Order: sequence, then structure tokens, then C-alpha cells
Amino acid sequence: MPHLAAKLMLLIVASFRFFLYSQAATQQLQRASSANDTAGCVPREQDALLAFKQGITNDSSNLLASWRRDQDCCGWTGVTCNNQTGHVVELDLNSFLLVGQISSSLLSLGYLEHLDLGTNFLQGPNASVFPEFLCSMNSLRHLDLSYIPFSGRVPPLLSNLSNLEYLDLSFTSFFGRIPHQLGNLTSLRHLDLSWMYNSTYSTDVSWLSRLHMLEYVDMSNITLSTVTDFPDVANMIPTLKHIILMNCSLPSANQSIANLNLTKLEELVLSRNYFGHPISSCWFWNVTSIKSLSLDETYLYGSFPDALGRMFSLQHLDFSYNGNAATMTVDLKNLCQLESLYLARSLSSGNITEFLEKSPKCSASKLYALSLPSNNMTGMLPNTMDGMTSLNGLILTNNSISGSIPLGIRNCTSLEYLHLSSNQFSGQIPLLPRSLRVLEVTRNIFSGNLPLEFGAPNLERLILSFNYISGQVPGSICRSRNMKFLDLSHNLFKGELPHCSDMPNLSFLLVSNNSFCGKFPAWLQSLSSLVFLDLSWNRFNGPLPRWIGHLVSLRILLLSHNMFDGEIPVNITDLKGLQYLNLAANNMSGPIPKTLSNLIGMTIKHRPGPNDDSDTSLAFDESQDTFSLVTKHEVLKYGAHGLVDVAGIDLSLNHLAGGIPDEIASLSLLTNINLSSNHLRGKIPKNIGSMKSLESLDVSKNNLSGEIPPSLSDLTYLSYLDVSYNNLTGTIPSGRQLDTLYTENPSMYYGNSGLCGPPLQRNCSGNGTPEHGHGNNQQESEKDSDSAFFYYGLGSGFEMVLLVLFCVLLFKKSWRIAYFLLVDLVYDKAFVFLVVTWSRLARRNTSRN
Repeated sequence: MPHLAAKLMLLIVASFRFFLYSQAATQQLQRASSANDTAGCVPREQDALLAFKQGITNDSSNLLASWRRDQDCCGWTGVTCNNQTGHVVELDLNSFLLVGQISSSLLSLGYLEHLDLGTNFLQGPNASVFPEFLCSMNSLRHLDLSYIPFSGRVPPLLSNLSNLEYLDLSFTSFFGRIPHQLGNLTSLRHLDLSWMYNSTYSTDVSWLSRLHMLEYVDMSNITLSTVTDFPDVANMIPTLKHIILMNCSLPSANQSIANLNLTKLEELVLSRNYFGHPISSCWFWNVTSIKSLSLDETYLYGSFPDALGRMFSLQHLDFSYNGNAATMTVDLKNLCQLESLYLARSLSSGNITEFLEKSPKCSASKLYALSLPSNNMTGMLPNTMDGMTSLNGLILTNNSISGSIPLGIRNCTSLEYLHLSSNQFSGQIPLLPRSLRVLEVTRNIFSGNLPLEFGAPNLERLILSFNYISGQVPGSICRSRNMKFLDLSHNLFKGELPHCSDMPNLSFLLVSNNSFCGKFPAWLQSLSSLVFLDLSWNRFNGPLPRWIGHLVSLRILLLSHNMFDGEIPVNITDLKGLQYLNLAANNMSGPIPKTLSNLIGMTIKHRPGPNDDSDTSLAFDESQDTFSLVTKHEVLKYGAHGLVDVAGIDLSLNHLAGGIPDEIASLSLLTNINLSSNHLRGKIPKNIGSMKSLESLDVSKNNLSGEIPPSLSDLTYLSYLDVSYNNLTGTIPSGRQLDTLYTENPSMYYGNSGLCGPPLQRNCSGNGTPEHGHGNNQQESEKDSDSAFFYYGLGSGFEMVLLVLFCVLLFKKSWRIAYFLLVDLVYDKAFVFLVVTWSRLARRNTSRN
């Protein structure tokens, strides 16, 4: 894990640091050449640096190119000298991505105060073991070895660096107990031991109390499961400003401090420690100097204490993902410095109206982000949004908030992210702040038309799906040139889509399940960045354009349940990255293109490239379903980040003719093929067994003939198969997987009179044809014959009874008289009953009037 984290960080910072160091190198060279009165590099130290360079086996960014003997080392990239003495005092090679060995020649840099080798793939003389000679560099004040994959235990010899003020060993691979000798570094101000190997631990942190000048300590991911006195130890270091103890298995925060000395503490991070006790019992509520407090995933419960309302310095509070067991009734009106408040999935209930009334109401409120998703909140947004002029992000997703969006939200001129999805909002969507970048209101009860001037110039993500919005889509939406994700699906929109060719960055367009009409939108031709297109379940008509093959970035194409006609354009197979194609339930005719092997997006695992826009999360986002598909007779949901796992073709319910191209078997990553309900002829491709990823195959209701390919039994992931109602013949392939499928779906072979052998109760002759009867068809016919015979006999018997009764009445006078007397008696009683009932009802109505 540390190695992976190190590599990830290297990739993130490399390009940025390369730019910075290139600039710094240029400036150093300029200073070195212009400062004639500055002492030059000491030759002995220059030799030491060149020896260090000789141990580097890979300098991929060529940042050590300036390290040449014919140039003053004080002008080398990453090297800083004392202007008067020429001694090297700083060596900063952070994020140079160097590979090689740390040379002991660095010991010759006797005046070195600052050594930063972080984020490099370096090792000591003995492979990945820490080079202990660094512990002899007594002049060091700053030592950063972060993200270097050193292994072994944290070396106690580091305590020899008595002048050290800054030590960073984060994201290394050290393991075992943290040495108490680090308490000898009494000059230390910054200590970062975070996210080392998972087995790093400490049972006693009392050594920290000897670091009387410590301002910053980060021991995240170090196991402290037996440490109960951390607050008392920290209270003995009054200089502390930052305490970061994320994911440390701390047993509790249920302590109290008698004489509080932490008057300078600004940041406290206790995230991802399972406390499981009341919030109000925590030790830190009286530390009023705290600016940032992170308690996410601590599973504290109960009511927040009133002391929270007196933490006037508080700028950031994160209490997210705590199991919906807390309540917030504290008045926060006087927290004028509060910038962000994150309470996702933590509150048991609440009223949004009351909550916002108790939010900061200062004249210069700084509240920037308010996140309250999944908190069972009810109520309505207030008509005005007073005191929220600085609000940048508001997330109320997945609650039970009702009412309409207040018109006053238009005055929140800093609002960029508004997430109201999965609530009970209703009414029309009003004009919104022009500052918006993201608007998500899916799964509400919004109705009516959108405003004619709907939209914002910086809008990047607009999701209105699963509402009841009607009318035509206003063309003003198309003026959002930064739009990347547009989802209008599952509404009551009608008419044609507006001409939105001025959205050059549009990557996701979802308009399914509406009443849009017209031809395939011609303006889509200009959207070279389009990745995901869903026009399904509308009334689009006409042929598919040939230029559809020019949408080179397209990976998902969903056009099902429309009225498209004509042939499938051959150049649709020019879409090299296409992963899912759905043209089901249209009027498509003609053959299936034989160039399917061109769809290489269905043959290789997708790796996001530099031009891919798979970042649909944007800031403040909650996960969203982006599309669904029907496969194996189930509806499956896929998110934008799940696109890499989707590969399928659905051409069912059309009028396609010809054969199934053998090339389809080359699409090795396909998980779903549905060609059912067409007019396809010929044979099922013999090499279909090479499609090892196939999970669902449906070719039912066609005119296919020949045998079922034996290779079908090789598909170990196949969980749904339907070849019913064709003209298939011969022996059914055997295999445990196919037998299991038949048990779950006995109709999978129906309608094929020539199939025989297990699992059908029909034996095959020597040439692989049925011995007699018609397999499943015969069984079905026999069942139908039995049913018909049963109903025929039942009807005939009923007729015979009536005939006998009629004959008896006709020839026996006494029975005939008795029969008609009985009929008269029944008639008289029925008549009397009706008259009496009618009279009662009439009297009742008269009395009411």
C-alpha cells in the first residue's frame, strides 16, 4: 500500500515540481552569474554532490543536467549555498523522480541544514534499508524522506540529530514500534510519521511531552489502540497548533482536561477512529482556538454540546458519515468565521428551515460550503437565503425536503454547486444564480416549463432527470459553453432538441424517456468530445446519419425504443472506442455490419486517456446512476466511473436480416449480446466460445438454423442463454454451465423442432436428429392437445346435461308443470324483494331531504 501511494503521489506532483525547479534553476544560474562578490562552491562539497549524482541510475526529468563539474555547484538545480562561505546549506530534490542510491558522500556536506529527498525512488547502500549515515549529519535542521520506500524499523539513531526542527517520514515503508528515542529531538517543531506501513504502532506516546517546541504532529495510520492518555500528553505541549491522528484506532475521545494549556491549537483531526460514545463527552469542545475540526467516521452520537456555538474561531467542521445517530440543535449564528460545515449521513433527523435559521447570520458571513445529504431532513427552504451570500456549495441530496426552490436563491451570487437530488421539491424551477457550475435536482417532483432564460454561462453539469418537467427545452441552455454533463432524461419534455452546437466540451448527453421527436440531431456532428449519448425511449425517427462514425470519442451509444429506420450505417464501426451499442426496438433493417472487428473498444480493456472526461464527480458531488441497460432480463445501473466495465451490443426488436457476422466473436470483452426478435438467418458463429467474457446471449425469435456450436459450453461466465423459436437442429452441447442455465430457464430451447439430446427429454438418432417426435415442440403440442381435449370434453358434457334436461321436460308433463311453477315462485319472490327494497330506499331519501 505505501508503495502504491508513493507512486501515485509521484505522478501527481512530478510535472508541477518539474516546472517549479526549472524556474528555480534558471533563477539560481542568473544569480550565480551576476553576483561577483558571492563565494563559489567549495570543491570538496562539489565532489560530494557529483558522487551523489553518480549513484543516480535514472533521472527521467533530466533535472540534474546542470550538475556539471565546469559549473559552480551553487547554481545547480536544487542546491543552495551560503553566500559568504560557499558551503552547501540546502539540498532540495523533492519530486525529482530520481532512481538510485543515496551516496554516503553526503557526509562531506558538513554545513548542510536542509535535506529534502522526498518523493524519489531512492535506497541506501543496502537496498531499501535506511542509510543510517544520515543520522550523523548533525547540522541538519530539516529532513524530509517522505514517499521513499525505506523498509525496516524507524531508526532510533535519528535521535542523534539534535538540531532537527523538521522531520517527515510519511508514506515510507517503515514498520514496527515507533522509537521513544524520538523524544530526544527537543528542537523539533514539525513531526510527520503518517501513513507508514500498516503494522506501525505505539503503545506509549509520553515521549512526545519532551518535545516542548512541537507545533505540528501527524501520526495518522499508526495504531494507538492502547493509548488512552493522548489528550493529557498533548496538553503538556502548549506550543501545539496541529494534531492529526486519522485512522489510529484510538479507543476513545471521552476524556477531560483539568487545566487546559492547548490555547494555540488550530487543527484537530480525529477522523476514522471508532469512538462510539456521546459527542458531548469529548475533551476538545472547550479548546476555543480550534479553526479546523475533523470528526468524520468517528461514530460519535447524541446531541452536539452548546460549547460548539462558542468556538468563535472555528472555520471548518467535518462530521460526515457517522451513522445518522447525532442531532444538531446548537445555535451557530455567532460562528462568523465558519467557512465549511460537512454533516453528510450523520444526523438522525432535522428541519432544514430551523437549521438554516441557526446558521451563521453575521454581516460578513464566510460560510462557503454546507453539506447535509442523507440526514432525514424535512421542512422547506426559507423564502430568502439571508446571510448566505458567500455560499459556494449547498448539498441537500437524499432527504425529505419539500416545497419549492425559493426565488431568493438567485441572490446567492457566489453559489456554484447546488445539489437537491432525491427530495420532494416541487413546483417550477426558477431562475438560478448565473454563477452556477453544477445543478443536480434529479428524483424530485418538479413540474412545469423551464424558464426561457434558463442556464448559466459557467454551467458544467446539469442533471434534471426523474422529474415531471414539461414543454420544450429552452435554447438558452445551449449558451453554457462549459457544459460537460447534460441529463434531461425521465421527464415530460417534447418537441425537438435545441441546437446546442456551442457546447464544445459536452461529453455526456442523456435525454431518454421523454417525448422528443425529429431526426437524429444534426448538431451532434460537431461534438468531437461526446463520450456518452442516450436518446432512447423517445420519438426520434429517420435513418441514422453516416457521419455518426465521426464521433471518435463515443463509448456508449443508446438509441433504443425510437422510430429510427433504414440500415445500420457501416461506418458506425469506425467508433474505435465504442463499448456499448443499443439500437433495440426501432425499425432498423438490412444486415448487421460485417466490420464489427473494428470496434476495438470491445476487445481491449479501456484505460482512461488524457482526453477522456470520466471525471463527472466535480466538487460536492454524490454518486449518480448515469444509465441503465437490460441484460439477462434484469435492469442494471452503471455510474460514470463504471464505464470501463461495460461492453455489449443490443440490436433486438428490429427487422434486421442476413446472418450473424462471424466477426462478432472477435469482440472478446462483450458481456451482453442481444439479437432477438429479428429476421436473422444462417448459423450461430462456431467460434462464439472464444468470447470468454460473455454473460448473456439472446438470439431468440429469428430464423437461425444449423447446430448450436459446441464451443458455447466453454463460456464459463455465461449466466443467461436464449436460442428459442429458431430452426436449430442437432444435439444440444453438454456442459455443467449449460445444464444450470436450463434449470433456471427451461424455455431457452423452445420452438426448435430439430433439437435433441439432454436436457430435453428427446433422444437423438445416430446422425444427431430426433428419433421421433419434435423435441420440445412435441411436448408443447402434447400439452396443448391435452388442454384442448379437456376443454372440449367439458363443453360436450355440459351440452349433454342440457339436452337430457330438455328431453325430460318435453316428454314428462308432471315435471314440466313442476318446473314452471318453480320458475313462477322464484320470479314472484324476486319481484316482491325488489319492490320492498325500492320503497325503503325512497322513504330514506325523502326523510333526508
